[in-house]
Amino acid sequence: MIWGMIPKVLSKSEFHLLQEACLKVVSFCNAKSIKEGICVHSPIIKLGLRHDLLLNNNLLSVYGKCYGIEQARNVFDEMPHKDVVSWTCILSTYVRNKNPEEALEIFNSMLDSGLCPNEFTLSSVFRSCSALGEVDVGRSLHGYVIKGGFGSNPVLGSALIDLYSKCDHSMEAYKIFACMDNRDTITWTTMISSFVQAEKWNEALKLYVQMLEHGVSPNEFTFVKILAAATCTGLNNCKLVHAHLLVWGVKLNLVLKTALVDMYSKCQRIEDALKASKQTTESDVTLWTIIISVFAQNSQFNEALAALQEMESIGLLPNNFTYSAMLNACSLTSKLEFGKQIHSRVIKAGLDDDVSVGNALIDLYWKYSDNIEDALRVFREIASPNVISWTSLIAGLAEHGYEQMSFEAFAAMQYMGIQPNLFTFCSVLGACGTSKSLSQLTQIHACIIKTKADNDIAVSNALLDTYTGLGEVEDAWSVVRVMGHTDAITYTSLATRMNQMGQHEMALNIIFRMCSDDVKMDAYSLACFLSASASLALMETGKQLHSYSLKSGLGSWISVSNGLVNLYGKCGCVQDVHKAFKEIKEPDVVSWNGMIYGLASNGYVSSALSAFDDMRLAGVEPDAVSFLLVLYACSHGGLVDLGYEHFQSMSTLHDLVPAIDHYVCLIDLLGRAGRLEEAMEVIRTMPFSPDALIYKTLLSGCRLHGNIPLGEDMARKGLELDPSDPAFYVLLANLYDDFGRPDLGVKTRQLMRERSLSKIPGQSWMEIRNKLHLFTAGDRSHPQMKDIQERIKSLIIELRSRAYSYQGDESTFFHSEKLALAFGLLNTPHKAPIRIIKNLRMCRDCHSFIMNVSQLVDREIIVRDGNRFHVFKRDGCSCRGYW
Repeated sequence: MIWGMIPKVLSKSEFHLLQEACLKVVSFCNAKSIKEGICVHSPIIKLGLRHDLLLNNNLLSVYGKCYGIEQARNVFDEMPHKDVVSWTCILSTYVRNKNPEEALEIFNSMLDSGLCPNEFTLSSVFRSCSALGEVDVGRSLHGYVIKGGFGSNPVLGSALIDLYSKCDHSMEAYKIFACMDNRDTITWTTMISSFVQAEKWNEALKLYVQMLEHGVSPNEFTFVKILAAATCTGLNNCKLVHAHLLVWGVKLNLVLKTALVDMYSKCQRIEDALKASKQTTESDVTLWTIIISVFAQNSQFNEALAALQEMESIGLLPNNFTYSAMLNACSLTSKLEFGKQIHSRVIKAGLDDDVSVGNALIDLYWKYSDNIEDALRVFREIASPNVISWTSLIAGLAEHGYEQMSFEAFAAMQYMGIQPNLFTFCSVLGACGTSKSLSQLTQIHACIIKTKADNDIAVSNALLDTYTGLGEVEDAWSVVRVMGHTDAITYTSLATRMNQMGQHEMALNIIFRMCSDDVKMDAYSLACFLSASASLALMETGKQLHSYSLKSGLGSWISVSNGLVNLYGKCGCVQDVHKAFKEIKEPDVVSWNGMIYGLASNGYVSSALSAFDDMRLAGVEPDAVSFLLVLYACSHGGLVDLGYEHFQSMSTLHDLVPAIDHYVCLIDLLGRAGRLEEAMEVIRTMPFSPDALIYKTLLSGCRLHGNIPLGEDMARKGLELDPSDPAFYVLLANLYDDFGRPDLGVKTRQLMRERSLSKIPGQSWMEIRNKLHLFTAGDRSHPQMKDIQERIKSLIIELRSRAYSYQGDESTFFHSEKLALAFGLLNTPHKAPIRIIKNLRMCRDCHSFIMNVSQLVDREIIVRDGNRFHVFKRDGCSCRGYW
């Protein structure tokens, strides 16, 4: 072009005019990033202007801006002379094209050439350090900046703030900011961005206020960052920042509008988000994706689909994030088939290897597909699975019962160099728990220590929960002892697991550990401790926890309220059950179940059944537990036909499928009533095979009604399923004893001994002055045992002398409940109720003894045995012979 107009011989003035023209063209193109500026490259060479630094630096800049690294580098390498501008230009080209490693190498070459960097060079170098996380290199250059007198330069100040912020050194960034004299809008915005990146939302908002107080005007980039900070500090701040945006009159460009829509969407203000999106006509795929995400997060699938269709109608094509948002909408609304259609579109768009789309598909298929291969196939297609991909894979495998595959995936993840996060560890620890694999757990524990993941309290809590779930309590405490910090979740997890193991006293001892660690109970831990107190029927401890719930304000939590209903029900305090229940504003099914249990177990069968009816009238749908309690109430009240009706209504009226536990209750109901043939028919027609408990339950009914042949059949079938259960031998021997075949009873017990089986020892306990006193049948270790034995003997003598019905069986004189009763009489105030808890069903002799003693000493005696409550008063026992 230009070269074609150049005459063969040029005068000096013509040469300078042509040189000046080349400079003007290339400078203009450089300023406007116009790629045609390289047209002067040929004249520069042919006119011999390669030594003109200004001209060549502008040409180098055009190549860098418009043609990328390779061509710019060729120009740079061919330049005979280079100054600091040349080096800065090629260095910024590498930074702009996301090649920070080469940029730093070029900077080192520049220093080797003897040239000193200027503020623009250093700014590009700091950007490279930020991208690479090279905070140490940045610090060394920071020293150079100070020594070189650039400390007050706002460009370098902003670059340094950005460097330290991106390397998680926000306080150092703030120190630089605080020392700067002439802070402009860019500097303030960069520092605000630093706080936002460090998730210091309040500090970012405070800095914005200071910015205004210093008379510095915010721009659109400032508001983008402030809107992000406001999102995380509440709706009021969001509205205030939006108002500031309007007051300052900042033009609502697409980036700012997108930030505004995103803010309202995260505050669940869908209408405001949509209103903001329509304030200007300008839109792009990012804005539409946020709108689709808003609908997806609120399970509004149809609206999300409509937004996608509208987006496509204006010519915008969905990207990977758009498809991810639509797939999330499918996951949240159970739309598997539509998700498969989206998957098909993803494949056609060539995005099936994208990690965000892949993660959304994996989540969808794990939730709703019956074929695990769907999720596995998607995972294999992802080009570079990230920690979310691996974690989803591990969690999905574990949840679907493929624990061994989840362990293999965890190992493969580490082999690929992906560092597990909190959710990964929690998922694989869950797999250890469900598979009961202690060996895998110890390996993962070692990995947690090696990666220092145990510094995260959530990981440590998950770890100790898994140990206690496997019964390794000491290992769990070892984890607690090395934790730098514990919280309520730590101790709630321990207490919950100990309750599940039946270690209720150990669970209550955790309260003292929480106090020593200055960890306050929350509603969940308090509910656990109430459960432990209820299981042990520790009335005094329970009342203290009740008092704490009132003082702390935790009593309003439904879990705590339900815990109190359960506590008083299991302590036999029916009036307190009513009171605790009435204080619940909106009782749920657990509340009603607690009420029904408290009434039924204490002998108030008709009241329990009335409560069941009240629950349904209140609009609360009964669950499977509700029907277990109703069947229990009918069984202990002798209401066979009513119980059978409730059993039938599970499937006919409430769409509940009776489980094996319900069949156990039904057989118990029929067995107690002597309808043994009907019970056998239930067993024959059950939709699943009977287990040992089914046979044991009917054997108990045979014992009550003396059906030896059927009892023998039940014992034989039960022992085939569980030959190590001594209860079958004990029940059968008692059946023989009670109905005229003591010889067979002796043989049965002999057979039991030959098979090295022993009866579970009877244990009873009671709480006096916050101390638990345990008694075992035949045990003589209690310090007051001599007085206890004397008291039992004196009671028996007095009962016989006063012609009470109790005559006594010497073999039962020192059963655990008798020992506990004598201890209670010796150590509790006169006329105070005596509360005893027993692990097994109370024998008839002890029942008769305690009923007579209650009348003799005129004391209320409450015994909770393995079946129910027995409230003994002068007029008899609350069980009325049903236990």
